[in-house]
Amino acid sequence: MPNVGRLVRSASLSGYIELMESLGRDPGIFLRKVGLSVRLLKDPAAQIPSHALRELLEATAIATGMEDIALRLAARRAFSNLGPISVVLKEEPSPRLALDALCRYLKLISPSLIMRIEEIGQTVVIREDLLPSPGQPTRQAMELTVAMMFRILGELIGARWRPLQVCFTHRPPADMSAHRAFFGRNPKFGQPFNGIVCAAADLDKPRAPDNSGATQLARDYLEAALMQRGDGIRETCRELITALLPGGRCTAQQVARHLRVDRRTLHRHLTVDGLAFSVLLDEVRMDLVKRHLQESDMPIGEIAGLLGFSNQSSFSHWFRAAFGCSVTQWRRQAADRSAAGTVAAPRRRRLADNVSRQ
Repeated sequence: MPNVGRLVRSASLSGYIELMESLGRDPGIFLRKVGLSVRLLKDPAAQIPSHALRELLEATAIATGMEDIALRLAARRAFSNLGPISVVLKEEPSPRLALDALCRYLKLISPSLIMRIEEIGQTVVIREDLLPSPGQPTRQAMELTVAMMFRILGELIGARWRPLQVCFTHRPPADMSAHRAFFGRNPKFGQPFNGIVCAAADLDKPRAPDNSGATQLARDYLEAALMQRGDGIRETCRELITALLPGGRCTAQQVARHLRVDRRTLHRHLTVDGLAFSVLLDEVRMDLVKRHLQESDMPIGEIAGLLGFSNQSSFSHWFRAAFGCSVTQWRRQAADRSAAGTVAAPRRRRLADNVSRQ
């Protein structure tokens, strides 16, 4: 079941209503199908379930036949849609420091988003991922996330800035022209991570801080909001497991170290909530492997590595125990289900058109 407790600001969908209207569509039809309303989206501070946002973007892409719907939405977003965080980012003296501030306050924008920044020689890799929700595609939500990071970096570095690479784990669209136009270069698909690679020198360029009187007020507000957050142990561990898996074997010891507690303390906290680390690890792996197998064509060996397995055979053994079939069999069955859905999609679009005309 989707985690309805994981909420995001409705500002994440800023511009959606106008975009649908520009396409001659009734946004209310799509919103009601995922339990949202036009009135709710008109309040940028309102909280909406993150799973509803993902469902909305995927359903809209299918109904309109537009694979670039997330990019169209991102193009309508402004820096100010970040709310008080935008005020703080503009104060930072360099894009790199602004990114550090964004990482600190990220959970106030999107609790389901994980961002890691890695420096490799003269380049900086900004990796972004979404906490998995069972059975939910993430293609459009992921493209919106990376597209918004691109817009943020453009605001911080300069409108003429371009990344070295833009990467996605999912399959490429049938037509790359919209992605090429948005990012100023061809994104790479079927990659081991989602995110942006940029030159370290671009992030170190000095900026002229706004130094407005509102900055300290915004920072105080954000700090207070962080203090009020009460993330449960399950979600905190799931976030850490998702972030640590691609780097190798994720253990309870590693997670405990990141939480600054010992392993026994972590075990005690999990036990109080009726949880076990091995169960959480399997939950995350099962959600992630389904995403990779459904949305990408990565080789099984690469997927095994992203899930923290040291070799393909141990991954295959785990997969069969978890799903009752081989990876190849599961992938074939998923492809058959996807093909059946593709055949049904035109009929769903006709039904939506008929409802719009009524």
